[in-house]
Amino acid sequence: MENGMNCGALRDDIYEYAGRNYGSSPEHLWTNFPLYSVFRRADNKKWYAIIMNIQRSKLGLDGDEYVDVLDVKCSPADMEELLGKGGFLPAYHMNRKNWITVLLDGSVDKSAVFELLDKSYTIAKGKTKAPTRQRPTSILVPANPKYYDIKKAFEENDVILWKQSNTIIPGDTVYLYVAAPYSCIRYKCVAVEVDIPYDYTDENVSMNKVMKLKRLYTYDTAQFGLDRLKKHGVVSVRGPRKVPVGLRKELEAESDDGVKE
Repeated sequence: MENGMNCGALRDDIYEYAGRNYGSSPEHLWTNFPLYSVFRRADNKKWYAIIMNIQRSKLGLDGDEYVDVLDVKCSPADMEELLGKGGFLPAYHMNRKNWITVLLDGSVDKSAVFELLDKSYTIAKGKTKAPTRQRPTSILVPANPKYYDIKKAFEENDVILWKQSNTIIPGDTVYLYVAAPYSCIRYKCVAVEVDIPYDYTDENVSMNKVMKLKRLYTYDTAQFGLDRLKKHGVVSVRGPRKVPVGLRKELEAESDDGVKE
C-alpha cells in the first residue's frame, strides 16, 4: 500500500484487480499528487479509472480528513440510480455527465466496486469510426482567449495541444479564429497528430481527446477580421467548419511568403 493519508486496503485490491484482469498498471501523472493513480486501456490509451486521495470537505462531506476515492466512467442510467445511494458522489475533477466518484472507505462493497470498474473499462473502449475522408483539407476552428491564452502558448512553443474535432485528420491545415477582443483569424497551423487521449474538465471546457497543432504562420490582427470573413460567407465561427475556397486562397497567398513570428 502507498504511504499516505488514510489510504485503505481497497486501493491495493483495485491495483491487483486491474493488473490481473486488464493488464493495467497505475500511472502517477502528477508529481504534486503522488496518491493520484490513473488507469487506461492498453488498446486506445483512454482512461477508465482514477484513484485519488481527497479531503472529505472537498467532496462536500463532513470532516477534513483524507479519504481514497475512485472515479469511473458510468452510463446515465446507472449514474441516476447510484447517486441516490450512500458512497456515491458526483464526479470529482472529471466530467459529471459520464463519470462518478465512489468512496473507498467501506461505504461500497468491494464486489460492487469491481463491477463498476468492469463497466467503466467497457465504456472506455468507445466506438471505432472509420475516417470519413483520406485527403487533408482546410478547417476553420474557433479559439476563445477568455478560456485559454493561446498567444502565450504559441510564444512558448510552436506545437500545442488543442481540443480534438472529429472532422480533423492528420495533415489538415487548421486556421484558428481568435474570438473577441481580436475577432480575426490569427494562426495558421497543421494537425500533426489527432485522437490523443486526454480526459480533462473544468468550468469552461470538457474533453476526452486532443490533437497536436503546429503553428506555421501568424497573421496580423487587422488582416482577416470578421468583416473580411463575411465577404466569403463566414458570418460567425462557433465550431469547426471548412474554409471557403476564396478565403483559403487569400490566406494561403498571405502565408506563402514564409513563417511570420
